[in-house]
Amino acid sequence: MTLCISLSARPSNNGTRFHNHLYEQLGLNWIYKAFAPTDLAQAIAGVRGLGIRGCAVSMPYKEDVIALVDVMDPSAKAIDSVNTIVNDGGRLTAYNTDYTAIEQLLQRNAVPTDYSVLVLGSGGMAKATVAALRDAGFEDVTVVARNEATGRGLADLYGFAWSAELGSANPAADMIINVTPVGMAGGPEAEALSFPQEAIDAAKVVFDVVALPAETPLIRAARAAGKNVITGAEVATIQALEQFVLYTGIRPTDGQVRAAEEFMRAQ
Repeated sequence: MTLCISLSARPSNNGTRFHNHLYEQLGLNWIYKAFAPTDLAQAIAGVRGLGIRGCAVSMPYKEDVIALVDVMDPSAKAIDSVNTIVNDGGRLTAYNTDYTAIEQLLQRNAVPTDYSVLVLGSGGMAKATVAALRDAGFEDVTVVARNEATGRGLADLYGFAWSAELGSANPAADMIINVTPVGMAGGPEAEALSFPQEAIDAAKVVFDVVALPAETPLIRAARAAGKNVITGAEVATIQALEQFVLYTGIRPTDGQVRAAEEFMRAQ
């Protein structure tokens, strides 16, 4: 049996159900388990030493894990953020499929590139998001982050603006994107709105990368306000699919992916 795992501060069943359902559909003798590591370095050493084939990496480990792998694929190296590790006989290669998910969702939803955008957050997922926005042709983007070193550094890297907080200088935008843990189930701010209601009301598109729950407080408020929404659950499906392909070398059919997605969300 082949083992794949995920490492996260707050593990969910999303990836577990998605991957295991596909393994069953495709008749693969594989299994996927989720873990909350107490020591990241030891966890990655376990991936190498135990022959674990694949390892998904979630907040807050997407940058810390870089020093623990052998090879950075261009998808991860370009943004210094990792969400996937593939183990080939003890050689660990890091990838980032978050970027792919953001890129595809912007295209699928035909978000105009002349929209102004507020990105709340400056961690590993924010790097993937901001890079995808830049590469898609967006120009009016502001990174909102209290940590000036990471916030300004991320904004400067991609030629965008930085603000320490939402205020009079940038109270609203055409698209608002939450890439913080605010609204995440099980977290200290699970019921909080990442953006104020006035920013939601002013936006045309509301995007929350938080995958659990599928309907975060931000997404619920945006739907109630009649806004176009892009959810973290959609991000989770795409990035998990690309991880599955990296681990197994198999790309499931659209029907198989839909079935796995439905199974994942039925929990």
